[in-house]
Amino acid sequence: MRALQRLSQGRVLLMTVCAAGIGGTFQFGYNLSIINAPTLHIQEFTNQTWQARSGQPLPDHLVLLVWSLIVSLYPLGGLFGALLAGPLAVMLGRKQSLLVNNVFVVAAAVLFGFSRRAGSFEMVMLGRLLVGVNAGVSMNIQPMYLGESAPKELRGAVAMTSAIFTALGIVMGQVVGLRELLGGPQAWPLLLASCLVPGLLQLASLPLLPESPRYLLIDCGDPEACLAALQRLRGTTDLALELAELEEECAACQGLRARRPWELFRDGTLRRQVMSLVVLGSAMELCGNDSVYAYASSVFLEAGVPQEKVQYAAIGTGSCELLTALVSCVVIERVGRRVLLMGGYGLMTFWGSIFTVALCLQSSFSWMPYLAMSCIFAFILSFGIGPAGVTGILATELFDQMARPAAYTVCGVLMWTMLFLVGLGFPFFMEGLSHFLYVPFLGVCVCGAIYTGFFLPETKGKTFLEISEELRRLNLPRRSQGPRWKGPDVIQSTEL
Repeated sequence: MRALQRLSQGRVLLMTVCAAGIGGTFQFGYNLSIINAPTLHIQEFTNQTWQARSGQPLPDHLVLLVWSLIVSLYPLGGLFGALLAGPLAVMLGRKQSLLVNNVFVVAAAVLFGFSRRAGSFEMVMLGRLLVGVNAGVSMNIQPMYLGESAPKELRGAVAMTSAIFTALGIVMGQVVGLRELLGGPQAWPLLLASCLVPGLLQLASLPLLPESPRYLLIDCGDPEACLAALQRLRGTTDLALELAELEEECAACQGLRARRPWELFRDGTLRRQVMSLVVLGSAMELCGNDSVYAYASSVFLEAGVPQEKVQYAAIGTGSCELLTALVSCVVIERVGRRVLLMGGYGLMTFWGSIFTVALCLQSSFSWMPYLAMSCIFAFILSFGIGPAGVTGILATELFDQMARPAAYTVCGVLMWTMLFLVGLGFPFFMEGLSHFLYVPFLGVCVCGAIYTGFFLPETKGKTFLEISEELRRLNLPRRSQGPRWKGPDVIQSTEL
């Protein structure tokens, strides 16, 4: 609560969080979830369009192929956006990159809105690619912008808001996609084009807020603009200590250029940071949370939830992740990053194991489907309490100003590639492993908890420079010990 009180005191910082989030990770969650409601309507539109062009209907397997392309073009666009995010953050700055990124949303909304009138399912495919690019850029730059703008004692809580806006976007997409709202057979173009609204909100609000002070001082070399941005973000707080820390970090980066993504893998001083980014970033995508969402509807039906009520039960799954993201935002500066990650992966392992048992025994006991349904909610709650938000902070806190954009590029490419592969391979996993589908995911959760416990340093309450020095000592232990004593010095001369 103390962290939230301090956050509420910084009114401009709170507005910055909201403006960056509404057009940032909110868009990612929103566009991820709204595509589920109009599935059958878009497939029917694809078939009708093809029949109007060629005079014969499209075979079912080709309709399914077009639909799978529409879905998979979103993570493919996210991959392109992740590659674009690093150069944009360096050339345009954090705030300007988020603003320019809305060009993709505006173009996609126009394509979605006129696709039915134009009779072109290709416009839907291109629109999905463009909103994917938007999500790939914003998911990298938003936590970077917020992490650099927040004071060190609130950095974790502020960076965790990226997960909050992602979960909020998922829930809002599920709500807007209800049949009573925009989920009907005639309204699906408006449903897809509704991503324009959060984009316009960001375009209206973000220009009124300051750029990242670290970017202004270290990348642009503009101390006056940096001081002005800090004064707006902190209000009347004494800035002497924070300015001194910024100037010390600036001096450490003096004469250095922004790193390129492939250079991170060749630098021995970044070995632990890169390994943590790769291992924990992969674990977040391969832990099975997105697959739980895909499996939820069938489990709800098996538990006796009527078909027309499943969409409301699905809203409950998104609400669980939103709730735990809010809780994590409050407690992260008290318990630290490592505890949340280990606790989250540990609980996911526990509930995923019970879920597997419930799936195996659901035909033997009448109450097993209800246990499986409870495990779905518990699994999503466990994911939201740690991996969902803390993983996104790693690239901000473990890398310095010169390496941070490249680190986010690596993290984004990894995340979107994993998301694409999981989405592509999940149906085959479901068919091949049946009730034991989650056993590989449980292994990933165990590995994530073990790696966090043994190799990830705690960054709570530390400045970026302190974190860099600690990681340098961990990566190069021999150099940090100083020269070894090899015996007494030889006296070259004496004086009588």
